[in-house]
Amino acid sequence: MKADHLIEMANQIGSFFDSLPDREEALTGIAEHIRKFWEPRMRRTLLAALDGAGADAGAEQAGFTEIVAAALKRHRDSLTPAAAP
Repeated sequence: MKADHLIEMANQIGSFFDSLPDREEALTGIAEHIRKFWEPRMRRTLLAALDGAGADAGAEQAGFTEIVAAALKRHRDSLTPAAAP
């Protein structure tokens, strides 16, 4: 899948969780949803796009909403797929 499409999908998930009054709960919800329902290849591509974006301003220029970029950065360890044996 193309990174642009994955970013768009992640932003849609972020839009849902952004309505929660508790920001920490929203960030965790975004990360948990992506971890549970996205295959490892999709998560690798999304994290690589975030890495390629650079700083926070770069993440937004790459198409990430602020809440999605924050969720990916905060929960990166749980989102990074285990290395293949």
